[in-house]
Amino acid sequence: MENSRKWRLIFILVSYLMAKSMSMASKTQIGEAEADRVTDLPGQPQVAFKHYAGYVHLQQKALFYWFFEAQDNISHKPLVLWLNGGPGCSSIAYGAAQELGPFLVRSNGTELHLNKHSWNKVANMLFLEAPVGVGFSYTNNSKDLHELGDQVTASDSYAFLLGWFKRFPDFKSHDFYIAGESYAGHYVPQLADLIYERNKGATKDSIINLKGFMIGNAVINDASDTSGMIDFAWSHAIISDKLYQGIRKHCDFRQSTMTNDCNDHVKGFSQAYAHIDVYSIYSPLCLNFLGSKTSPKLNVSPRLVSQHDFWLRLPSGYDPCTEDYVEHYFNREDVQKALHANVTKLSYPYTPCSTVIKKWNDSADTVLPIIRKLLDAGLRIWVYSGDTDGRVPVTSTRYSINKLGLKIEEEWRAWFHKLQVSGWVETYEKGLILATVRGAGHQVPVFAPHQSLALFTHFLSNTTLSNSPF
Repeated sequence: MENSRKWRLIFILVSYLMAKSMSMASKTQIGEAEADRVTDLPGQPQVAFKHYAGYVHLQQKALFYWFFEAQDNISHKPLVLWLNGGPGCSSIAYGAAQELGPFLVRSNGTELHLNKHSWNKVANMLFLEAPVGVGFSYTNNSKDLHELGDQVTASDSYAFLLGWFKRFPDFKSHDFYIAGESYAGHYVPQLADLIYERNKGATKDSIINLKGFMIGNAVINDASDTSGMIDFAWSHAIISDKLYQGIRKHCDFRQSTMTNDCNDHVKGFSQAYAHIDVYSIYSPLCLNFLGSKTSPKLNVSPRLVSQHDFWLRLPSGYDPCTEDYVEHYFNREDVQKALHANVTKLSYPYTPCSTVIKKWNDSADTVLPIIRKLLDAGLRIWVYSGDTDGRVPVTSTRYSINKLGLKIEEEWRAWFHKLQVSGWVETYEKGLILATVRGAGHQVPVFAPHQSLALFTHFLSNTTLSNSPF
C-alpha cells in the first residue's frame, strides 16, 4: 500500500515536471516567433494580417524566411512554401517582392504597394531563401558554398521546415503544399519526395502534412525542355528556318556533351535573343539595363536580364525595372533591421540572385520519376506554364509531361476567368493537371496576377478550372 502511494507520488511529480518543461518549451517557441514579427517595415501599407521574418539555424548554416499569415480565416487556410529557382535566386526578391506576395516593391525601392492579387488571400505563405548564399541566408563555413547542389538544397530546406514548425507549432496541422517556378521544377519535387520519405518513419512531432505541389514554367526534363525551347523559338519567328534545321541536324540534346557544330548553332540561337527578353518575348527591356557593361544572356536564372517584370499590354504606372528596385530596397539598413536580416553583416551586398555561389555540384537530368512516384502516392500535382516564356516554354512543358505516358482523362480545352479565356488545360490520370496561362511570361503572377491567383485557388481547393465564361 505504501509502495503504491509512493509510485503514485513519483508519477504525479514526473507528470508535473514534464508538463512544466513542455510549457516552458512552448513559451520559448512563442517567444521566438514573436521576436520574428515584422512591425515597422519601411514603406509598408497598413494591413490587418501579421507577418514574420528571420533565421532558422542549422548548425553553422542560417536560412532566412519571410512568412505572411493569410488575410483571414488563418487557422483554416493551408500553409504553402514558395520557392524560386536559379539555381541561386531568391524567393523573397522574386516571389514575395515582385510576384505573389502582399507587398510589391515599387518607386525605385522606396515604396511598397499592396498587391490585391496576393496569394495570402487564400493561404498562409512562407518564402524561403535557399540554399545558403542566396539572399540573406548564409553559412559560417565557407566550404559549404562549394558543396551546393540539388541534394544539399533539398536536405537543408527539409531541416529548415522542421525548425520552422517548432517555432510556429500552430501550423503543423495545416495542409501543407509547395509551389515554385523555373529551377524550382527541381527544388519542389525533390523536397516533396524527401518529405514523403522522411514521413514514413517520422514521429508525431516531425511529420509534415504534405498534400501536394504546383510548379510553373518548370525545368523538369533536360532533353525535352531544351528541344521544346528550340521549337518555341522557331514557331514564334525568333530563329530562322536555316538555324532551326541546323540545330535539329547537329544537336542531340539527350547527350551530355555537344559537338562543335552544335555549339556553333546554339550560339546563333542565343544571339537571336540578344535584344529581347527570353523570359517574356513580347515585353520591352528595362532601359536602365541597356547602359550596363554586360549584354542579355540566355540562362535558367531570371537574374541576368533584369527584364521579366513585363506585360504585353502595359498597365498604367508599369515599370520594367522592378528588379533594380528590389535590390535597392533589400540593401537598405532600415529594411534589413525591420526584417531581422543580415544580422552578421555579410561581406557582400544583397542581390536577387547569388553572386557567391560559383558551383552547382549536382543537377538531375530529370525529375519525371519523382513526379510519377508522388502521383502514385496520391499527392496533388499541378504544372502550369505562362505561354510567352521562351526560356522554359509551354512546348518544353508539354513535351516533358508527355514523357510520363499518362492517359488523358480530359482533353485540351480553354479555361476561363472573368469572362475571358485565361489559358488552356489538360487533365491526366492520377489527377495530374497541366494548365497554361495566356499571355504570361516566365513569372506568371507578374504578367497575369488575377489569373494566377485563380489558378492557385483552384489548385488548393482541387476544383476544376471553369470551362465557360459564364
